[in-house]
Amino acid sequence: MAQRGIREYHGKKMIAKYWSEYFGGLKKYAGKIALIDAKTTIDTLVQRNPWLKTEKLAVKPDQLFGKRGKHNLILLNATFEQARKWIKERMNKEVTIGKTTGKLSHFLVEPFVPHERNKEYFVAITSNRQGDVIHLSAHGGVDIEEVWDTVATIEVPILSSIDDIEIKRKLPKDIPNEEKDTITAFVKGLFKLYRDLGYAYLEINPLISTKEGLVPVDMVARLDDTTQFAYGKKWGPLEFPAPFGRSLTTEEKFVKNIDEKSGASLKLTILNQKGRVWTIVAGGGASVVYTDTIFDLGFKDQLANYGEYSGNPSTDETYQYAKTIIDLMTREKDPKGKILIIGGGIANFTDVAKTFTGIIKALNEYRQKLIDNKVRIYVRRGGPNYQEGLKNMKDLGKTLGVPIEVFGPEAHMTSIVPMGLKERANK
Repeated sequence: MAQRGIREYHGKKMIAKYWSEYFGGLKKYAGKIALIDAKTTIDTLVQRNPWLKTEKLAVKPDQLFGKRGKHNLILLNATFEQARKWIKERMNKEVTIGKTTGKLSHFLVEPFVPHERNKEYFVAITSNRQGDVIHLSAHGGVDIEEVWDTVATIEVPILSSIDDIEIKRKLPKDIPNEEKDTITAFVKGLFKLYRDLGYAYLEINPLISTKEGLVPVDMVARLDDTTQFAYGKKWGPLEFPAPFGRSLTTEEKFVKNIDEKSGASLKLTILNQKGRVWTIVAGGGASVVYTDTIFDLGFKDQLANYGEYSGNPSTDETYQYAKTIIDLMTREKDPKGKILIIGGGIANFTDVAKTFTGIIKALNEYRQKLIDNKVRIYVRRGGPNYQEGLKNMKDLGKTLGVPIEVFGPEAHMTSIVPMGLKERANK
């Protein structure tokens, strides 16, 4: 599972879109919300959202970072002209959040909602190997870590239904009695939305209770992007923005574009373009295991990339993916040479021969650059047609001009990592 952060705007839009389905017994959250970037045409935005001119507004950046109030990055109770001016003054300006510096590029605008401080709640849903966990507190609107002793934890095991759990009985004791039915209904609805739409993490802090109903004020949300094939239509148009302070490279954008057009999953993050250890790994889980192994062996500063290909990509998609990584790897020489790990677990349905055909094509295309960069290649894979795929890779080793060590499922999944790293460390 790959957890990918989404903008607060898209998370709130989803809650509003599916309110009747999941929160039908509660007063409707209207979902009045607008997203502004440098390309936004204000006149068109106002035409689509006339409430911008008639209501007092709240404004803040929407770029996957928190503590916006502490950094003076929230405007409250503002007119549209005040909001517009405030955004204009900050658009494309650099700010530092913690140790990260980046440019402000996206702003969220929504109605300002006056409320009582004692009607602010914290609710979050997380997942683990045993199932899902709901965290709930009547002390929202603050750094929840500081009041964690007020948080009630409700576990929902795998294959269990939220309807089988007595949520109301498990609520924090300091939730007012007159609010308990409403909060119970909201938690149940939010949990069902979380599961049904492929969320991996969802936090609302605060969730406020008003005379007009419940309103999510601040939200953090991450989706399991491997479920996009199943839930993408429900999500609607959204993006997985890069973390604040980090813009995508040309190569990352290229792979992202392939991924978005494919039913498979292709991911690439460049960690250190001058690194000597490069990976082409099949499977999201395998990518984590290989990365952890490289770190454990003391080569974290030499790991160049992180990513995966999975979901049975076509030969051409795998070729384009592998070619991108190999091109990056061979742009700059290192006197110690470089290591390419082509790894993966035992595939369920990804055709190993088909995907290896794409990788072999890319390796042949960069044959001379691989030689010039003193690259050593280590391969481990299993799954459908793996015998043919490994045979083709071994045959390639006879003609490519660089050392290739090839292993099948008889070898432990990460056994090729210490082979390559220890051997290269001794050079």
